[in-house]
Amino acid sequence: MKKKIVLGLIIIMFFFKNTGLANYEKTFFDLNIEGISGETIKFSEFKNKVVLVVNTASYCGFTKQYGELQVLWEKYSKKGLVVLGVPSNSFNQEKNNNSDVKEFCEVNFNITFPLSTITEVKGSNAHELYKWAKDNHGSSAVPKWNFYKILINKEGKIEGTFSSLTKPLSNKIIHKIESIL
Repeated sequence: MKKKIVLGLIIIMFFFKNTGLANYEKTFFDLNIEGISGETIKFSEFKNKVVLVVNTASYCGFTKQYGELQVLWEKYSKKGLVVLGVPSNSFNQEKNNNSDVKEFCEVNFNITFPLSTITEVKGSNAHELYKWAKDNHGSSAVPKWNFYKILINKEGKIEGTFSSLTKPLSNKIIHKIESIL
């Protein structure tokens, strides 16, 4: 009898696990971040676009994903996709300053999509963007490692998240982007 009750409670908890989440008092478009060259990147300028936010790092085993992110940007930017790179040292694999990160990205990967300054993406010092993502989408929106991906839909809400292992040009990401563009 106790097992049935516990199982029933687990099932109920599963169905209602996000009840307190996704209230979206703010949307993604209400936020800003500092660009790698010191300018303010106003997310309000991305309204009615799909945004793939990726925390990046120069010394990570996934750093080659920069190349695929650039391909995504080139292929879909005219259709309404924004790729936003957020260099981060939250996992101790980023260069020491923004100018070195910018040069690394341009020289090695010809990156032309927007990049933020080096930004904390987890914990109490996380940038407002990542706190907002966690508040509205739960722990699945908190980067587990570099090159973790958060997909924002045209309404400024989180459409989904993708692990570092999921390559930017994977069918999973491409299909999701194409379905909401």
